[in-house]
Parts: sequence; C-alpha cells; structure tokens
Amino acid sequence: MNLNELKDWVGKHIQVEKRIRSICLWYLLFLMCTARKHSLEEAARFSGKHKSQFSRFLKKHAGAAVYSLDQLSKKEAQRISGSLSFLGKGALPWKIALLIDSTLQRRSSLHTENAKRFNHGKGFVIGHQWTNIVLLINEKMVPLPPIAFHSRKYCRKNKMVYRTENECVVEYIKRLNLVDYIGPHRNSEVLVLADSGYDDSKIERAIIEKKWSFIVALNKARSVKSERQYIRTPRSRGWVHVAELFRTHCRVGWKPVRTFTNSAKRRRMDFRIRQIVGYLRHVGKVQLICSEFKKNPMVGESILPAMI
Repeated sequence: MNLNELKDWVGKHIQVEKRIRSICLWYLLFLMCTARKHSLEEAARFSGKHKSQFSRFLKKHAGAAVYSLDQLSKKEAQRISGSLSFLGKGALPWKIALLIDSTLQRRSSLHTENAKRFNHGKGFVIGHQWTNIVLLINEKMVPLPPIAFHSRKYCRKNKMVYRTENECVVEYIKRLNLVDYIGPHRNSEVLVLADSGYDDSKIERAIIEKKWSFIVALNKARSVKSERQYIRTPRSRGWVHVAELFRTHCRVGWKPVRTFTNSAKRRRMDFRIRQIVGYLRHVGKVQLICSEFKKNPMVGESILPAMI
C-alpha cells in the first residue's frame, strides 16, 4: 500500500470536514511514524506543509481527533463483537477485558508546556503522560480515546480544574457505556485489568458500581482482613497490610502455576501462588492472591473480587 492509498483508506474511516481532512490525515500519519520529536516543526517537515496549518488545526479543532477516535473505536468494537467468546479461549469466565495503563512521552524541547516530572519505576522522566484504555474482545484489541494528564501549572494557566490521574480514571469509568461499543451484554462478563499505579479504592469502587470484575496489583501497604477476622473484629480495627496477612497465614499452601511466553522460543515460566478470601478496606470482599517465581522469589500481590 503506497502513501496515497493509505491516505484514502484513513480518510474513509474518519468523519471530519472536507476542508480540514487533508491536514488531519497528515497529522495522523505523522503521529503513526517513529520520530525523535513529535512537534509541529517535525510534522511540517514530514508533510511539506507550513507549521501554522497544524497549529490552527489543533487550536480550533481540538475535539475532532477525540470524536473521530471514539467513532472509530465504536465501529471496530461493534464489528468484532458479533459473537462474544470467553477470554483465554474459554479458560476464563469473562468475555470483555478493559486494560488500563499509562504512556510517557518525553518533552520535545526545554520550554514545552504541560510537562511534569514522573517516576515510573526506572527513574524520573520529564514529559507528558497519557492514560490508555484498551478493550480486549475476541482476542483483538480496540483502543478507546485516551486520557490526557494536565499539570497544575497548565491548569492554572488555562483556567482548568486540576484532577489527578486516578480521579480522571474514576470519571472515565463512570461515563463509559460499553453498550455503544459491543451492544447488550452482561456486566458480570466484563473484567478490568490494571497495575499497582491504579490501586485506588475509588477506582475499585467505581468498577464495583458498574458490577464489573477487576484484577489489580495491590500495593503491599493496603489494609486487608481475612474473612474470619472481618467477622470477629470491629469494622474500624484489626486491619493489617496485605504482606503481613500472608506472613501470618503460613498454613495456606502454595499451588504451582506453569505458563509459557508468546515469544518464538516459548520460554516456560514457573510460579507458585497462595490464595486467601478476605476484605479490602473501603472496597469489600475480594480474593487475595500472593504469587512469586519458583526459582527467583519475587512477591507481588493482586486481587480479584469473589464471584457471587
């Protein structure tokens, strides 16, 4: 497929006004390409057009990209969700998975706006953050419109209400209507997956209000109780950190788990897990799972709500 054919194909799938379609297509194609800097100057150099055209497009039509991506997501999700099948080729009780993760884009210059200092486990990075929401349906991924993170300075300058990343995720989950994407479905068939960065009781309660299930990596300092402790102690007392709970419940045996990677070499990975039915503070009843590598112990807790 040459460049003109690609432009025609993308143009058929994006519903924007004819007068801005050309500049919109060029900007999308530029974002799809690998570049050291995704700036207006680089977009102009890539397309051969003047930088001011991209500047006017982004300033006056800020909602066009979000609307187009939303419509594309709905069309693609409706196309592949004709007959929903269970995740993991029938090994799991859910049919739709909602994956939440974040992406960092390093700043393109020393004087860029809306940049913040982030720590993602491998040192600090100064740049922009996006929270990506992805649907997994019938072994295929459908991206939903991402959430842009705005720094406090940027919000003050543009007279916007500052919200943390987790607050934006809570609002996103409450507003998300999956019926527009996959049609009628059972809420119990939806699963939300996230790492420890989204281990927030507000996010978890928002998921429960939707009557969805979730698997979230817990921070070790989260307060939990075993089912027996929850019954015998007052609600305000007896809470312990999740790591301490597993240390004090040594009688719960380990169970081996074997899985294989999707790489060409098909490496085998051996784990062992321990499970305790308990209560997560400010959330409710959950299934607590402690896992570690057999050869190289590395404990990481995750939770999933008990199936009622």
